[in-house]
Amino acid sequence: MTEFLFNWLINVPAFATPFALAALGLIICERSGVLNLGAEGFMLAGALAGVGLTIGGAAPLPALAGAAVAGMALGLVFAVLVAGLRINHVISGLALVFTAQALTSLIATSQRWTNTAITGLEPVLFGQDIVTWATPVLCAATVWGLGRTRFGLNLRAVGENTAAADAAGLDVTLYRFAAILIGAALIGLAGGYLTVAVSRIWVDNVVGGRGWIAIALVIFARWYPWRALGGALLFGCIEALIPRVAAAGIDVPRYFLQMTPYLATLGVMIWAALRGTDRWAQPAALGQHHVREDRT
Repeated sequence: MTEFLFNWLINVPAFATPFALAALGLIICERSGVLNLGAEGFMLAGALAGVGLTIGGAAPLPALAGAAVAGMALGLVFAVLVAGLRINHVISGLALVFTAQALTSLIATSQRWTNTAITGLEPVLFGQDIVTWATPVLCAATVWGLGRTRFGLNLRAVGENTAAADAAGLDVTLYRFAAILIGAALIGLAGGYLTVAVSRIWVDNVVGGRGWIAIALVIFARWYPWRALGGALLFGCIEALIPRVAAAGIDVPRYFLQMTPYLATLGVMIWAALRGTDRWAQPAALGQHHVREDRT
Protein backbone atom coordinates (compact mmCIF):
# COMPACT_ATOMS: atom_id res chain seq x y z
CA MET A 1 0.00 0.00 0.00
CA THR A 2 2.86 2.41 0.80
CA GLU A 3 4.42 1.80 -2.60
CA PHE A 4 1.04 2.31 -4.27
CA LEU A 5 0.53 5.67 -2.52
CA PHE A 6 4.09 6.82 -3.24
CA ASN A 7 3.88 5.97 -6.95
CA TRP A 8 0.50 7.65 -7.14
CA LEU A 9 1.47 10.89 -5.39
CA ILE A 10 4.77 11.33 -7.21
CA ASN A 11 2.90 11.26 -10.53
CA VAL A 12 0.17 13.72 -9.51
CA PRO A 13 2.09 16.94 -10.40
CA ALA A 14 2.82 15.76 -13.96
CA PHE A 15 -0.84 14.90 -14.55
CA ALA A 16 -1.96 18.17 -12.97
CA THR A 17 0.37 20.42 -14.98
CA PRO A 18 -1.59 20.37 -18.29
CA PHE A 19 -4.80 21.27 -16.45
CA ALA A 20 -3.08 24.10 -14.58
CA LEU A 21 -1.42 25.60 -17.67
CA ALA A 22 -4.61 25.41 -19.73
CA ALA A 23 -6.66 26.94 -16.91
CA LEU A 24 -4.19 29.84 -16.52
CA GLY A 25 -4.38 30.50 -20.25
CA LEU A 26 -8.17 30.50 -20.15
CA ILE A 27 -8.24 32.85 -17.15
CA ILE A 28 -6.01 35.39 -18.90
CA CYS A 29 -8.12 35.21 -22.05
CA GLU A 30 -11.48 35.39 -20.30
CA ARG A 31 -10.45 38.18 -17.95
CA SER A 32 -10.47 40.35 -21.08
CA GLY A 33 -14.11 39.42 -21.72
CA VAL A 34 -13.45 36.81 -24.43
CA LEU A 35 -15.29 33.53 -23.82
CA ASN A 36 -12.90 30.80 -24.95
CA LEU A 37 -14.35 27.36 -25.63
CA GLY A 38 -11.50 26.42 -27.94
CA ALA A 39 -9.07 25.08 -25.34
CA GLU A 40 -9.30 21.52 -26.67
CA GLY A 41 -8.23 22.74 -30.10
CA PHE A 42 -5.34 24.84 -28.80
CA MET A 43 -4.12 21.87 -26.77
CA LEU A 44 -4.29 19.59 -29.81
CA ALA A 45 -2.24 22.07 -31.85
CA GLY A 46 0.39 22.26 -29.11
CA ALA A 47 0.41 18.50 -28.61
CA LEU A 48 1.05 17.82 -32.29
CA ALA A 49 3.71 20.53 -32.55
CA GLY A 50 5.55 19.11 -29.54
CA VAL A 51 5.63 15.61 -31.00
CA GLY A 52 6.48 16.77 -34.51
CA LEU A 53 9.39 18.93 -33.40
CA THR A 54 10.75 16.19 -31.14
CA ILE A 55 10.58 13.62 -33.94
CA GLY A 56 12.32 16.19 -36.15
CA GLY A 57 15.25 16.28 -33.72
CA ALA A 58 14.40 19.14 -31.38
CA ALA A 59 15.16 18.84 -27.67
CA PRO A 60 12.13 18.69 -25.34
CA LEU A 61 12.27 22.31 -24.15
CA PRO A 62 12.48 23.83 -27.68
CA ALA A 63 9.69 21.44 -28.68
CA LEU A 64 7.56 22.82 -25.84
CA ALA A 65 8.33 26.35 -26.98
CA GLY A 66 7.14 25.32 -30.43
CA ALA A 67 3.96 23.96 -28.86
CA ALA A 68 3.31 27.36 -27.29
CA VAL A 69 3.86 29.03 -30.68
CA ALA A 70 1.44 26.58 -32.32
CA GLY A 71 -1.18 27.41 -29.72
CA MET A 72 -0.55 31.10 -30.31
CA ALA A 73 -0.94 30.65 -34.08
CA LEU A 74 -4.36 29.09 -33.62
CA GLY A 75 -5.09 31.79 -31.05
CA LEU A 76 -4.41 34.43 -33.69
CA VAL A 77 -7.15 32.92 -35.85
CA PHE A 78 -9.49 32.95 -32.86
CA ALA A 79 -8.58 36.57 -32.08
CA VAL A 80 -9.32 37.66 -35.64
CA LEU A 81 -12.69 35.91 -35.49
CA VAL A 82 -13.92 37.17 -32.12
CA ALA A 83 -12.06 40.44 -31.53
CA GLY A 84 -11.56 41.51 -35.12
CA LEU A 85 -14.59 40.26 -37.03
CA ARG A 86 -16.78 40.04 -33.89
CA ILE A 87 -18.11 36.56 -34.67
CA ASN A 88 -19.94 34.80 -31.86
CA HIS A 89 -17.44 33.59 -29.22
CA VAL A 90 -19.09 30.21 -28.70
CA ILE A 91 -19.37 29.35 -32.40
CA SER A 92 -15.79 30.51 -33.08
CA GLY A 93 -14.36 28.41 -30.25
CA LEU A 94 -16.26 25.28 -31.20
CA ALA A 95 -15.37 25.67 -34.87
CA LEU A 96 -11.67 25.87 -33.99
CA VAL A 97 -11.92 22.71 -31.87
CA PHE A 98 -13.41 20.69 -34.72
CA THR A 99 -10.96 22.17 -37.21
CA ALA A 100 -8.00 21.34 -34.96
CA GLN A 101 -9.22 17.77 -34.44
CA ALA A 102 -9.37 17.13 -38.18
CA LEU A 103 -6.24 19.11 -39.08
CA THR A 104 -3.98 17.53 -36.47
CA SER A 105 -5.13 14.03 -37.45
CA LEU A 106 -4.46 14.84 -41.11
CA ILE A 107 -0.98 16.20 -40.44
CA ALA A 108 -0.01 13.38 -38.07
CA THR A 109 -1.17 10.74 -40.55
CA SER A 110 0.54 12.33 -43.55
CA GLN A 111 3.80 12.76 -41.62
CA ARG A 112 3.53 9.27 -40.05
CA TRP A 113 3.85 10.64 -36.54
CA THR A 114 1.04 8.53 -35.11
CA ASN A 115 2.14 5.96 -32.51
CA THR A 116 5.79 7.06 -32.79
CA ALA A 117 7.40 7.06 -29.36
CA ILE A 118 9.58 10.07 -28.52
CA THR A 119 12.21 10.96 -25.95
CA GLY A 120 10.40 13.19 -23.53
CA LEU A 121 11.15 15.66 -20.79
CA GLU A 122 13.12 14.17 -17.92
CA PRO A 123 12.81 14.93 -14.17
CA VAL A 124 15.23 17.44 -12.69
CA LEU A 125 14.34 17.46 -8.97
CA PHE A 126 12.37 15.11 -6.71
CA GLY A 127 11.01 13.22 -9.69
CA GLN A 128 9.48 16.34 -11.32
CA ASP A 129 10.48 18.12 -14.53
CA ILE A 130 11.23 21.80 -15.02
CA VAL A 131 7.79 22.68 -16.42
CA THR A 132 6.03 21.22 -13.39
CA TRP A 133 8.27 23.27 -11.11
CA ALA A 134 7.68 26.38 -13.23
CA THR A 135 3.87 26.07 -13.17
CA PRO A 136 3.37 27.57 -9.65
CA VAL A 137 5.73 30.37 -10.68
CA LEU A 138 3.59 31.02 -13.75
CA CYS A 139 0.51 31.03 -11.51
CA ALA A 140 2.11 33.61 -9.20
CA ALA A 141 3.16 35.67 -12.23
CA THR A 142 -0.42 35.58 -13.53
CA VAL A 143 -1.77 36.77 -10.18
CA TRP A 144 0.80 39.56 -10.05
CA GLY A 145 0.34 40.52 -13.69
CA LEU A 146 -3.46 40.73 -13.49
CA GLY A 147 -3.56 42.44 -10.13
CA ARG A 148 -0.47 44.64 -9.91
CA THR A 149 0.53 45.77 -13.39
CA ARG A 150 -1.00 48.47 -15.57
CA PHE A 151 -1.48 45.99 -18.41
CA GLY A 152 -3.28 43.51 -16.16
CA LEU A 153 -5.53 46.11 -14.58
CA ASN A 154 -6.42 47.54 -17.98
CA LEU A 155 -7.12 44.05 -19.30
CA ARG A 156 -9.47 43.35 -16.41
CA ALA A 157 -11.17 46.71 -16.98
CA VAL A 158 -11.80 45.69 -20.57
CA GLY A 159 -13.34 42.44 -19.36
CA GLU A 160 -15.63 44.21 -16.89
CA ASN A 161 -16.96 47.10 -18.96
CA THR A 162 -15.81 47.59 -22.53
CA ALA A 163 -17.60 50.93 -22.95
CA ALA A 164 -16.02 52.42 -19.83
CA ALA A 165 -12.60 51.07 -20.82
CA ASP A 166 -12.97 52.58 -24.28
CA ALA A 167 -14.05 55.90 -22.78
CA ALA A 168 -10.90 55.85 -20.64
CA GLY A 169 -8.80 55.60 -23.79
CA LEU A 170 -8.04 51.87 -23.79
CA ASP A 171 -7.87 50.00 -27.08
CA VAL A 172 -10.33 47.19 -26.30
CA THR A 173 -9.54 45.20 -29.45
CA LEU A 174 -5.78 45.38 -28.84
CA TYR A 175 -6.09 44.21 -25.25
CA ARG A 176 -8.33 41.33 -26.27
CA PHE A 177 -5.90 40.29 -29.01
CA ALA A 178 -3.05 40.31 -26.48
CA ALA A 179 -5.02 38.32 -23.90
CA ILE A 180 -6.07 35.71 -26.45
CA LEU A 181 -2.52 35.24 -27.75
CA ILE A 182 -0.97 34.97 -24.27
CA GLY A 183 -3.68 32.58 -23.14
CA ALA A 184 -3.43 30.47 -26.31
CA ALA A 185 0.34 30.15 -25.84
CA LEU A 186 -0.17 28.72 -22.34
CA ILE A 187 -2.89 26.36 -23.55
CA GLY A 188 -0.68 25.22 -26.43
CA LEU A 189 2.13 24.64 -23.92
CA ALA A 190 -0.29 22.50 -21.91
CA GLY A 191 -0.94 20.34 -24.95
CA GLY A 192 2.75 20.09 -25.75
CA TYR A 193 3.51 19.07 -22.18
CA LEU A 194 0.90 16.33 -22.44
CA THR A 195 2.69 14.65 -25.35
CA VAL A 196 6.32 15.61 -24.67
CA ALA A 197 6.33 14.91 -20.93
CA VAL A 198 3.35 12.65 -20.10
CA SER A 199 2.28 10.37 -22.96
CA ARG A 200 5.46 10.77 -25.08
CA ILE A 201 3.51 9.68 -28.14
CA TRP A 202 0.91 11.06 -30.52
CA VAL A 203 -2.40 9.32 -31.07
CA ASP A 204 -5.55 10.87 -32.48
CA ASN A 205 -7.49 12.78 -29.82
CA VAL A 206 -4.56 12.49 -27.42
CA VAL A 207 -5.89 15.46 -25.42
CA GLY A 208 -8.90 13.35 -24.53
CA GLY A 209 -11.24 16.10 -23.37
CA ARG A 210 -8.78 17.78 -21.02
CA GLY A 211 -9.46 21.12 -22.68
CA TRP A 212 -13.13 20.85 -21.76
CA ILE A 213 -12.20 19.92 -18.21
CA ALA A 214 -9.96 23.01 -18.04
CA ILE A 215 -12.96 25.16 -18.99
CA ALA A 216 -14.96 23.64 -16.13
CA LEU A 217 -11.95 24.13 -13.86
CA VAL A 218 -11.91 27.87 -14.56
CA ILE A 219 -15.58 28.14 -13.58
CA PHE A 220 -14.89 26.07 -10.46
CA ALA A 221 -11.98 28.41 -9.61
CA ARG A 222 -14.10 31.55 -10.14
CA TRP A 223 -11.43 32.85 -12.54
CA TYR A 224 -8.83 32.98 -9.73
CA PRO A 225 -5.42 31.49 -10.68
CA TRP A 226 -4.52 29.98 -7.28
CA ARG A 227 -7.88 28.24 -7.04
CA ALA A 228 -7.36 26.92 -10.54
CA LEU A 229 -4.00 25.49 -9.49
CA GLY A 230 -5.67 23.74 -6.56
CA GLY A 231 -8.39 22.37 -8.83
CA ALA A 232 -5.73 21.14 -11.27
CA LEU A 233 -4.14 19.16 -8.44
CA LEU A 234 -7.53 17.59 -7.73
CA PHE A 235 -7.90 16.44 -11.33
CA GLY A 236 -4.24 15.42 -11.37
CA CYS A 237 -4.91 13.14 -8.40
CA ILE A 238 -7.78 11.51 -10.27
CA GLU A 239 -5.85 11.05 -13.51
CA ALA A 240 -2.73 9.74 -11.76
CA LEU A 241 -4.86 7.21 -9.90
CA ILE A 242 -6.20 5.56 -13.07
CA PRO A 243 -2.93 3.92 -14.28
CA ARG A 244 -1.95 3.08 -10.68
CA VAL A 245 -5.19 1.16 -10.15
CA ALA A 246 -4.70 -0.68 -13.43
CA ALA A 247 -1.06 -1.48 -12.64
CA ALA A 248 -1.99 -2.78 -9.20
CA GLY A 249 -4.44 -5.22 -10.75
CA ILE A 250 -7.40 -3.88 -8.77
CA ASP A 251 -10.60 -5.21 -10.29
CA VAL A 252 -12.30 -2.01 -11.42
CA PRO A 253 -13.95 -1.75 -14.86
CA ARG A 254 -11.61 0.04 -17.27
CA TYR A 255 -14.32 2.23 -18.74
CA PHE A 256 -15.43 3.31 -15.29
CA LEU A 257 -11.89 4.47 -14.57
CA GLN A 258 -11.77 6.36 -17.85
CA MET A 259 -14.93 8.29 -17.07
CA THR A 260 -13.94 9.30 -13.53
CA PRO A 261 -12.36 12.65 -14.59
CA TYR A 262 -15.60 13.61 -16.29
CA LEU A 263 -17.68 12.53 -13.31
CA ALA A 264 -15.43 14.77 -11.22
CA THR A 265 -16.03 17.58 -13.72
CA LEU A 266 -19.79 17.24 -13.28
CA GLY A 267 -19.28 17.20 -9.52
CA VAL A 268 -17.30 20.43 -9.39
CA MET A 269 -19.74 22.14 -11.75
CA ILE A 270 -22.66 21.16 -9.51
CA TRP A 271 -20.70 22.32 -6.46
CA ALA A 272 -19.97 25.65 -8.15
CA ALA A 273 -23.64 26.10 -9.03
CA LEU A 274 -24.84 25.29 -5.52
CA ARG A 275 -22.53 27.91 -4.02
CA GLY A 276 -24.59 30.59 -5.77
CA THR A 277 -23.86 33.03 -8.56
CA ASP A 278 -23.49 35.97 -6.18
CA ARG A 279 -19.98 34.81 -5.31
CA TRP A 280 -18.82 34.30 -8.86
CA ALA A 281 -16.00 36.46 -10.17
CA GLN A 282 -17.04 36.03 -13.80
CA PRO A 283 -15.97 39.06 -15.85
CA ALA A 284 -19.07 41.17 -16.45
CA ALA A 285 -18.41 41.58 -20.19
CA LEU A 286 -17.57 37.91 -20.80
CA GLY A 287 -18.76 36.88 -24.24
CA GLN A 288 -19.80 40.39 -25.24
CA HIS A 289 -18.57 42.11 -28.38
CA HIS A 290 -17.33 45.68 -28.32
CA VAL A 291 -18.41 47.95 -31.16
CA ARG A 292 -17.09 51.44 -30.54
CA GLU A 293 -19.81 53.05 -32.64
CA ASP A 294 -22.43 51.57 -30.31
CA ARG A 295 -20.94 53.11 -27.17
CA THR A 296 -23.29 55.45 -25.36
